[in-house]
Amino acid sequence: MSESWRVAIVSMVQPVVERLEPVLRDLGHEPVGVVTARLDRVGPGGPVLANETVPAGLDLLFAADKWRVEPLLRSLEPDLMVCWGFPWKLPQAALDVARLGSINLHPGLLPRHRGPIPLAWALRDGDGSFGVTWHRMDAELDTGGLLAQGSVTIDDDDVEILQIGPKLGAEAFRLLPDVLARVAAGDPGDVQDEALTTWAGHFVDDDYARIDWSHPARRIHDQVRAWHLTMGLSGLVAPVAELDGERLLVSRTSLRDPGEEARRVECGDGPLWIVAAERL
Repeated sequence: MSESWRVAIVSMVQPVVERLEPVLRDLGHEPVGVVTARLDRVGPGGPVLANETVPAGLDLLFAADKWRVEPLLRSLEPDLMVCWGFPWKLPQAALDVARLGSINLHPGLLPRHRGPIPLAWALRDGDGSFGVTWHRMDAELDTGGLLAQGSVTIDDDDVEILQIGPKLGAEAFRLLPDVLARVAAGDPGDVQDEALTTWAGHFVDDDYARIDWSHPARRIHDQVRAWHLTMGLSGLVAPVAELDGERLLVSRTSLRDPGEEARRVECGDGPLWIVAAERL
């Protein structure tokens, strides 16, 4: 890849931009600016961008809504748009600004877990691993051609996005040189198999919002973690349990005895320890 591109970054996640900017430079390209979203409400998904957190030399442009993304991108005159950690489905006009197109990093193994909370659904469905997918962007959500995929094993103690994010990021950056090579070749990406599609939408079912202690310990542990990784987008951030006459909002559990003040509960196949909970 001898040609140097002007690359616009579309993201609202501080660690992503801090790492992506030097990686793109090392690969011979010029990051020319960051388009981010102006939100009334910011969830607990990690540090968001502000003027003082953007690498020196990069313009930071705030879009008031998804329709403002296109003119902001045009002002940067990019050859390629790289989207990673952005809350809005972008209109086709925004995706068409860059002459080489637009690519996105999705934290799931597409076409499985399309949608806003794929990490939570990976836990809910007992996948055993988290995934990342680089793909072309089109007018629909997470449906474009696949450029590269990788997976990361889910550890028992993976709870916070700040724990999981760096692992996923490392895998995404490992794949990025091959992704850019496919972009340079004009490769549209591999067509997604619609028969394998699942939707990672907000949790709306009451049953999953309640803990059933007769279920296996790992299933309950993953249920607690899955709710945490919805980052409040489904209303709750933890499931509700009844225990010894109390109603609890259970926000953290452990499959091993962590000592200290953890509360042991017998589940369907063995013990689980409640590490953090709030009485209701």
